[in-house]
Amino acid sequence: MNQAPTAPTPPSEDELRELVRTLLPSASGDGSSGGPEIRPVVDEKTPEPERGHSTWWVGDRHVLRLAHDREQSARRLRELRLRDLVRPYVGVPVPVSRGHGEWRPGLVYTLDTRLPGGAGARHKVTALGEADLAGLLTGLHAVPLRQAEAVGVPKETPRSLETLRREAGLAAKELVAADEIDATWLRPLSEAGAAQLEVRPGTAALAHRAMSAEHLVISEDGRVRGVLDWTDAVLGDPAEDIAGLARAIGSPAAVRAATLAGYGPRPCLRGLWLARCDAVLRLAGLVRRFGPGESERHTLLRTELTQAWEPILLERVSDLREEPY
Repeated sequence: MNQAPTAPTPPSEDELRELVRTLLPSASGDGSSGGPEIRPVVDEKTPEPERGHSTWWVGDRHVLRLAHDREQSARRLRELRLRDLVRPYVGVPVPVSRGHGEWRPGLVYTLDTRLPGGAGARHKVTALGEADLAGLLTGLHAVPLRQAEAVGVPKETPRSLETLRREAGLAAKELVAADEIDATWLRPLSEAGAAQLEVRPGTAALAHRAMSAEHLVISEDGRVRGVLDWTDAVLGDPAEDIAGLARAIGSPAAVRAATLAGYGPRPCLRGLWLARCDAVLRLAGLVRRFGPGESERHTLLRTELTQAWEPILLERVSDLREEPY
């Protein structure tokens, strides 16, 4: 019988310091051995039983990440190549690698520069920030698909809105029973609307695919100062990134950014449908597993749900027109 691979033993403090000394031999700081301080990045949104350290702050300028299996290692190495490819296109900073290697046989570590700013959940995106996001979406659409495929980015079949709509409908019943949402929330998501918003051939583009609040670096003035974690990028439906932005910064801001990037009503509305169904499914999954609660994870997913369901003026499916993408 095949058994799931066990998680590797966490690195010791000495192992971490040796990795840092290898990559930053001239660094100095306030660590106990004269090097930069190394402290774990604690994800307060992850339930306590699931927490494990795989990311560390190294001083104030770097981030050390450790892969815990070979599949994750391959994605991290692909991310390094992809970031170099997209950097000239996207118009917003992406982390720069200071080095990588193996911290255990077959398991990769990467050391990146730390981008200044806070997570998207901490700062509101301003109009200038929406323009930054428009540049990001425009740049992603401009990346040549063959070049992205050459660095290892996989293709992804667009999701069926009708399938997603049905799944979200079942999940919504659970949330209604848990007094999380009102029973009328999913009524606008009709079978006819789902059919109108299915993906058309020839619309594939590079999609970040994890455009969440924690992966957007936002400055206090509301500008987008970076985009993190490119390990989930795919060649597929560009509406997935509109959906991620809708959950992260709200539907109106996401649609304004996508419209500035040249996307018409169809992909914008599809993105909203994806965001709304995903938000329902994500919160229902958390409630199903841990019950209703007031943890930071519950709060985050409730915020995503609220932001994804913010109304916009575009919501008139009958007004759809032929669009280039």
